[in-house]
Amino acid sequence: MALWTLFVWLVIGAIAGFLARKIIGGTSPFGLIGDIILGIVGGVLGGYILALAGLGNTVGGLIGTIITATLGAVVLVWTTKFLKK
Repeated sequence: MALWTLFVWLVIGAIAGFLARKIIGGTSPFGLIGDIILGIVGGVLGGYILALAGLGNTVGGLIGTIITATLGAVVLVWTTKFLKK
């Protein structure tokens, strides 16, 4: 993996994790690192969800990637909050 690709993944992960925390609310117990991990895992989950919905390749570009990752991260945060209760 090229260094530039890794950097882009980290930036998109940070943005998506931050947006998911703002949408769901609450604090991030692991700070920026937690938000980056949340965003990257959310990106994978969001891509899977959109593929199941038949929209896998329709959301493209940087903005589409951020939206997809944020969607997955929101689902991930909501699920963990729900299971935690």
